[in-house]
Amino acid sequence: MFVGHFGVGLAAKSVSKRTSLGTLFLAAQFVDLLWPILLMAKWESVEIAPGHTAVTPLNFVHYPISHSLLMCGVWAFGFAGVYALASKDPRGARVCGAAVMSHWILDFVTHRPDLPLFPGSDTFVGLGLWYSVPATIAVEGFLFAAGIWLYTRCTRSRNRVGTWGFWSLLLFLVLIYIGNLFGDPPPNAAMISWVGNAQWFLIIWAYWVDRHREVLAC
Repeated sequence: MFVGHFGVGLAAKSVSKRTSLGTLFLAAQFVDLLWPILLMAKWESVEIAPGHTAVTPLNFVHYPISHSLLMCGVWAFGFAGVYALASKDPRGARVCGAAVMSHWILDFVTHRPDLPLFPGSDTFVGLGLWYSVPATIAVEGFLFAAGIWLYTRCTRSRNRVGTWGFWSLLLFLVLIYIGNLFGDPPPNAAMISWVGNAQWFLIIWAYWVDRHREVLAC
């Protein structure tokens, strides 16, 4: 799941208009931004195993801190709490917490049974949408398109940056998604960590774009 998570961030703007798209992207992708840091620290691990599923060559061996159900709940609660203190916006805090939690729910749909319920759990879950490329593209494409529709329905550009900056961000996300689906597997786990950390650039881009758009009644 990649553009589907960003679709959640886009859609969330329609119910939390005070919250920047950058913050909503950060919330929706929070555990995938935490994960490469934990990989670098060797607290979690992944293997490159082409053919493991139809969609990704990655075998998520051990990631209970970032991706277990319990810890995602912890991250969601913590993110919401920090946002509430910083913004004094209870509604935005609830939406951000829900966006963090949505990550695990969407991963549960897509992953094979490799998501732990809690650190140390012997039970792993996942519905395995990744076993089908067409089904994965259909589900993620719908989520992404729905998010774009909701975001553009509730915001409009203040200037040219708000237009071309926004659409170029979406195009860049789609190109990354296509590369992930049909490109060569990464050479090693270290490369996965560095590429994963590069997602912060997308968060910054979203903050920049959102500053050049204004909220509409919707």
